[in-house]
Amino acid sequence: MTSMSRARVARRIAAGAAYGGGGIGLAGAAVVGLLLAEAQLARRHVNGNGAHPRVPHADGLYGRAYAVPGEEALRLTLLGDSTAAGQGVHRAGQTPGALLASGLAAVAERPVKLRNVALPGAQSDDLDRQVAAVLGNAGRVPDVCVIMIGANDVTQRMPPTRSVRHLSAAVRRLRTAGAEVVVGTCPDLGTIEPVGQPLRWLARRASRQLAAAQTIGVIEQGGRTVSLGDLLGPEFEANPRELFGPDHYHPSAEGYATAAMAVLPTVCAALGLWPAEEERPDAFRREGFLPVARAAAEAAAEAGTEVTAAMPTGPRGPWALLKRRRRRRVPEPEPTPATPSP
Repeated sequence: MTSMSRARVARRIAAGAAYGGGGIGLAGAAVVGLLLAEAQLARRHVNGNGAHPRVPHADGLYGRAYAVPGEEALRLTLLGDSTAAGQGVHRAGQTPGALLASGLAAVAERPVKLRNVALPGAQSDDLDRQVAAVLGNAGRVPDVCVIMIGANDVTQRMPPTRSVRHLSAAVRRLRTAGAEVVVGTCPDLGTIEPVGQPLRWLARRASRQLAAAQTIGVIEQGGRTVSLGDLLGPEFEANPRELFGPDHYHPSAEGYATAAMAVLPTVCAALGLWPAEEERPDAFRREGFLPVARAAAEAAAEAGTEVTAAMPTGPRGPWALLKRRRRRRVPEPEPTPATPSP
């Protein structure tokens, strides 16, 4: 599917989400039904390999060396599904939350207090509960929230319009409360080893369509997105033993580090911590201003691409800035994060 075709589909899904339209089939009901069956077989394969739904508890304070008396730590919160939770690794320091907190602390030269409310198996309709938990204490609104969601929406056949509607509502509530929001869009399900061909191709197509629609919805609510589709796609496909965990379903420690390196620059930019010279579009890296639907479609097809709101409107509707940021290696997290105070 071309980027223009994907842009048209993404616009329809996002419009349906905004105006309460019904579900739009990603690849047709019969095809998605087959994909669901394959995904269920994959989950049985995961369970058969001894995978456990529990994930390491990584909440705590990172970057203690940067503490300054009287200066509060930055607050970072992760929401979403098993990818945000870090399922598939054994140590807290290997989870995406810990990696992002350590990286953010190093860039900001300030301690970072991490909280992770993500739930393995969650779909986008669980974001309402997660956001309520995050905003339960008005005096402790996070500085930045990272959401990773979408894979279970595809495998469980949630209508994409409904999926985007829930995500958009979550971003709107967090932004209204004062938090910056970065969304890692739907990963590429076409790389999961237990899912065979030809459904891998269909899974990839469905994933990219949802990712593009998610991007439009998030940008409209003032958030930023980073494409995880291709990031967790060809790179994972080329190095499955290194970037997938033992269950062949979730990322390994190396896989989560790859994702964190892609998301970290956008998290820092959202907080005004990234070098100013890198905020200008770089034509050499094919960065620039595009209609939001086209930017969303291009981002869904390329690893680690960021999309953020730009001009409010234009001849073809809202515009966005598409950036392909340079990744930076994430520092090793501290071995044992301290439990944050209540």
